[in-house]
Amino acid sequence: MDQMVRTVGVEEEFLLVDRHTRQPVPRALEVLARARPLLGDLVQSEFYSCVVETCTRPTPSLADLREQLFLLRSHMASAAREAGCLLLASGTPIIPPTSPIPVTDKLRYLRMQAHCRGVVDGVEGIACGCHVHVGTHDKSEAVALSGHVRPWLPTLQALAANSPFGGARDSGFASRRSVEFERWPSVGPSPLLDRTGYEATLDALIDSGVVLDRRSLYWYSRPSEHVPTLEIRVADVNADLHSTVLLAAIVRGLCAALLADVRDERPPPPVADSQLRTAHRCAARAGVTGFLPDPLTDRLVPARWLVGKLLVRAAPGLAAAGDLPTVLSLLARHLSLGTGADRQRAWYRHAGQLRDVVDATARLTVSRTGV
Repeated sequence: MDQMVRTVGVEEEFLLVDRHTRQPVPRALEVLARARPLLGDLVQSEFYSCVVETCTRPTPSLADLREQLFLLRSHMASAAREAGCLLLASGTPIIPPTSPIPVTDKLRYLRMQAHCRGVVDGVEGIACGCHVHVGTHDKSEAVALSGHVRPWLPTLQALAANSPFGGARDSGFASRRSVEFERWPSVGPSPLLDRTGYEATLDALIDSGVVLDRRSLYWYSRPSEHVPTLEIRVADVNADLHSTVLLAAIVRGLCAALLADVRDERPPPPVADSQLRTAHRCAARAGVTGFLPDPLTDRLVPARWLVGKLLVRAAPGLAAAGDLPTVLSLLARHLSLGTGADRQRAWYRHAGQLRDVVDATARLTVSRTGV
């Protein structure tokens, strides 16, 4: 086990919805102008002009991570209120816009729109994720770790499901965001590569026009292009702050545990991309309810059994960082309350109005206690 506690950082994408209609509204630049005097480069625009992103600073401490996440959410929610908006942590809009949301007026985003017009035009496609970064020594280590972590990502995706609604109705998926995200080029499991193979593959994707640039590679696990981290990109943004901390802790613990295999040059599990894609699609539909295929055996098993298996695999890394008691407590709470998707559906069953689901989600987004 690597005795150094790796840093962890989180990027969260949030919807801005009008306080009266509860529909997404293109006010990101106005909200960011209000937030940046205090938050600076920790907040930024996203592809759609109804979405803002916050970025924590890397930290070895889960307590510090939780505090950063809470403060970022609080300040962004305050800026949103001043612009007549609610800050909403939901993987997809609960109430969709009545007309297409403009793309943010930046050259790169406009190029992306032209490149993928069939994906981005219309009122569907708005999606908000949560990306976890774990510190690595260098890009070579991140590429190697990416191959080892990929069989565990469908289970993480299932735990983080928080987008059951699409088109103003229950989509039948716990993570509708995952389905929308899959429409983009290059989205999917990372191939099994070494550093040389990674660079050659990325260059080929850019040269062929499949992706526009190095930042447009959307594999579920990828080395960052600007900081020495491995980035995990399978989670919906979650309204419950504790769910985000839980996800980040498990990702870091899992990576720390798997680094022993990387250092010993043991090959990653030879799981076919087709098996992983099936597992990800099942995770998007079921969340942690029902059954999922175990990518390592291809057997259909209860989703919660896979969560337990994931925890066992991550346990050495969690223990080394002192996170295991916290994660056991947070996971028990998460499974008892249900995923974000479970909670959105429960609010809808209770109230019968999507507006009430928006309001409950917005309140939870800025809650320190998670209730």
